[in-house]
Amino acid sequence: MNNDLKIDHRTTDRWDEAAWASAEPIYEEAFPEHGRKNKPIVRRMFERGICTLHSWHQGSETIAMALTAYDARTALLVIDYIAVRRSRQRSGVGRRCIGDMREWAVRTMPGCLGMVIEVEADESEENAGRIRFWQQTGFRLTAYVHAYVWVPETYRAMYLPFDDDEPLLAGDDGRTLFKAITRYHERAYRSK
Repeated sequence: MNNDLKIDHRTTDRWDEAAWASAEPIYEEAFPEHGRKNKPIVRRMFERGICTLHSWHQGSETIAMALTAYDARTALLVIDYIAVRRSRQRSGVGRRCIGDMREWAVRTMPGCLGMVIEVEADESEENAGRIRFWQQTGFRLTAYVHAYVWVPETYRAMYLPFDDDEPLLAGDDGRTLFKAITRYHERAYRSK
């Protein structure tokens, strides 16, 4: 990563066509069409006030993006999507994104306990690499394997507690985390 240029983290919880246009190529590069929400669904999530777009910029270039949502029942920030431009991967940008989102959540959501993300449970080399990345940024893998009715893949939850002295959802194998993730997905896809 070129450390001579500052990385700027921006967020918006309102639909912004220009902000989405700068993040969308990274989103499309990282997630296949069948594995991502289409633009009308993403726009509807903003109209319902259920998500935030994070984008990271270095100079005039957008280098990473994420979509997140806060689950008030569990006091967790759900990471729906996060991607770093392919040409910038393995340069520390992903770690920077996690750190920035953590700082943002602590600053803007008093009482937020941590972050959660779902990862594919299939034991492939690619999935193992993703899990290693998340673990290196402090996330912990849960045991529970979740199967959605609408996709063939199975998933496991990973979480990053903001306070290591307080166990996040103590004794939970990941089921409660998936309740938060599923609530978000249901709200995103609900037609009204």
